[in-house]
Amino acid sequence: MGASDKFLGGAMLLGAAVVFTYYTTWAILLPFFDASSEIHNFFPAREWAVRLPAFVLVVGVSAIGAFVAQTVIRENRARAQKARLRTA
Repeated sequence: MGASDKFLGGAMLLGAAVVFTYYTTWAILLPFFDASSEIHNFFPAREWAVRLPAFVLVVGVSAIGAFVAQTVIRENRARAQKARLRTA
């Protein structure tokens, strides 16, 4: 494993930790702060704490479904091509 792999892995881990900390603060800890607190200025409205992950989930599942469908279609075409070559 090269140094670039370790750096990339560390950067991805750091990014995930930052996103996790930000989202946890936004969705779980923010309601415990006073509405007049300055910390509320650093976060979007709380309704987006549900909408954003739901959107990401829908897009991710759709992308996986599209990939699986594309793979199945390609496999069926390849099998049909092989069957035509055998009968010809």
